[in-house]
Amino acid sequence: MSQTAAPPPVTTDRDRLLHDLEALSEVDLIVIGGGASGLGVALDARLRGLSVLLLESCDFAGGTSSRATKLVHGGVRYLAQGNIGLVREALHERRALLNNAPHLAQPLAFVMPAYRPWEVPFYGTGLKVYDALAGSASLGRTEWLGRARTAAQLPGLQTAGLFGGVKYWDGQFDDARLGLTLARTAAVQGALVLNYCPVIDVLHENGRVGGVRWRDALDTGGRREGTVRARCVINATGVWVDDLRRLDDAARGQDTTPMVAPSQGVHLVVDRSFMPSTEALLVPRTRDGRVLFAVPWLGHLILGTTDTPRDAVVREPRALPEEVAFILNESAHVLARAPRVEDVLSVWVGLRPLVRPAHEDEGGTKAISREHTVRVSPSGLVTVTGGKWTTYRSMAEDVLRHCRDAGLVPDLPPCRTARFPLLGAPPPDAPATRLTDPPGLHVYGTEAVDVQALPGAGNDLGLGLSEAMVRHAARREYARTVEDVLARRHRMLFLHAARAIEAAPMVSRILAEEIGSDGDLDAFLALAEQYRCVPT
Repeated sequence: MSQTAAPPPVTTDRDRLLHDLEALSEVDLIVIGGGASGLGVALDARLRGLSVLLLESCDFAGGTSSRATKLVHGGVRYLAQGNIGLVREALHERRALLNNAPHLAQPLAFVMPAYRPWEVPFYGTGLKVYDALAGSASLGRTEWLGRARTAAQLPGLQTAGLFGGVKYWDGQFDDARLGLTLARTAAVQGALVLNYCPVIDVLHENGRVGGVRWRDALDTGGRREGTVRARCVINATGVWVDDLRRLDDAARGQDTTPMVAPSQGVHLVVDRSFMPSTEALLVPRTRDGRVLFAVPWLGHLILGTTDTPRDAVVREPRALPEEVAFILNESAHVLARAPRVEDVLSVWVGLRPLVRPAHEDEGGTKAISREHTVRVSPSGLVTVTGGKWTTYRSMAEDVLRHCRDAGLVPDLPPCRTARFPLLGAPPPDAPATRLTDPPGLHVYGTEAVDVQALPGAGNDLGLGLSEAMVRHAARREYARTVEDVLARRHRMLFLHAARAIEAAPMVSRILAEEIGSDGDLDAFLALAEQYRCVPT
């Protein structure tokens, strides 16, 4: 690997960060949005020498970027659609991500069970093409499995009518912690990044975007705000990109044609005993043509997902009863012990920012491209949306290419992120704890020693979360709320909502010691009830 990241900052004290922001008058690049796309741009730009400010209205990876199916993949179903270019790019980006953050992204084997005799050769042949497209970036070769080996590799699988299966390799990751690590890596390299600091206006001068106005969302008095000028402003707000585009268009007296067609993906988490395997299950085509995953992750099992068009763009989307029924019904066909509503430990939903086609028809979101789109408005606002976590790095590179071609940034040195280890990345030969194992210190990589040195390292709050981890989240990981800690620094809310409700008061007390706030405990308890209660 190339140059490693410098040691992490000692603290992420919010008063100091806001003081730095208030003292900042101008930068080369402002990134609006702290999800996968924005964080990738911030790190890439800073490594190329640009001065960078990133502002996020809520928490880093607080929206779509923490609600993925936890897969780093080339896109098997995109191969079936004939999108060879997207698959090839994603397969190579998959390898880069696993190399740069091996504590947060790792290889994972998938098994497709076959209940019809033609499925093994059909899917196996397609996955051999998948291997060939990966080339030297392959994570493992595709194998045809007989009935006995398929059942052995997926304990808990429904074996009645089983003919065999196909095993292939992709990857899995911890999406929220990867987002946080990108933010902290960019900060170590000199970028100023803040969460809970929304952009409330885009500034225009002589018909061109020239900066932003920001506000501290945690200042209850609403008095802490300011402006920063920039040569280039990036709109990387995911499913909310059209809101900023409306501000930009209104300044030019123009109407806005929406770019995004949101699609909702629901995930159910159940106990690992339903499929106690270190390999994932994939049903490539369910009875209604969708895809079903059963993914072991952090000691639990994720079942999903759905692909439902939604008009409303909300911070906390809710699962529809029919989506829950779909996942449970399809799981019952492939798992020997069918999960029921009462077995669901957490239900969570993400909105995908799919890019609207130029001419929409009545087809569902399955037909909409998953590729990203970059647009530069007449006033110079650069908007990026679409895409997926696996290709976040190449998306960032493409964004900066558009910025350069539009004359918004100077000629830039070559991109450095393809081989740039993120904070905490262990050496290539270091033993790694699998992400299929229960949560623990392993997700901190080389920073685990720093976490263990904090008070309360031996005080377990549940599911591997220690008091020291909460203190580390407050001191060095930008955490300001109970939700930040239990949803994204640790993934307890996504794994077991009832356990998160139990742990929340103690987390709140620790945050009060660290930052002088209860971390919006009541708001978190209400949110956790939403994750705990399954719509029927």
